[in-house]
Amino acid sequence: MAEGIVIHEKPIADPGPLGLAAFALTTFILSMSNAQLVPAELGALFVPLAMFYGGLAQVLAGMWEFKKNNTFGALAFTTYGSFWLGLGTTVILEKVGILNFGASGHAAIGLYLVAFAIFNTYMLIGTFRINNALLAVFFFLEITFILLALAEFGIISSVPGGFCGLITAACAWYASAAGILNPLYGRALLPIGPRGIVPKAKPEKGYGHKSLNQM
Repeated sequence: MAEGIVIHEKPIADPGPLGLAAFALTTFILSMSNAQLVPAELGALFVPLAMFYGGLAQVLAGMWEFKKNNTFGALAFTTYGSFWLGLGTTVILEKVGILNFGASGHAAIGLYLVAFAIFNTYMLIGTFRINNALLAVFFFLEITFILLALAEFGIISSVPGGFCGLITAACAWYASAAGILNPLYGRALLPIGPRGIVPKAKPEKGYGHKSLNQM
């Protein structure tokens, strides 16, 4: 009787700090414009970042989270990487005349933000079982989406949403830095405040043990 083949997977590096850093930097650049802290001409600076760092790099981080069996991280990074890719592409297509929303251009972006605010709501609920650092990121992101959607619908200025976006970026950078520095120093140099017990994945035959949702 032939013996079964046992496959041992090599562990991969944690993609979380990359995804968080990509999200933070792109959010920071756009939020500086929304908060009107930089000249309006610099607003388009976020587009190449949205395509490559906030977009492509974050989607790749999401794919690696799938590899690590981290459903939350995979969904978050892949979705928000796609968010930036979609937003950047919309700006480009409008600029070259392929997309034309006419007088409803701001309303279109407002609807885009509302849709992602809905997604972010249940992700925010999920962070109550992970840690305070991620809770802060998704909480302030929720407020940012709402404020910027209101701005796109012409109800308020973009400034409140811009400043809330800057807070969101700072929280994401903090969480990213914690993912880098804490393992390097072997202690909680930047505390993230674990909130709950994350369920463990059951070992599969022929594969090493992996954890679920440890972002």
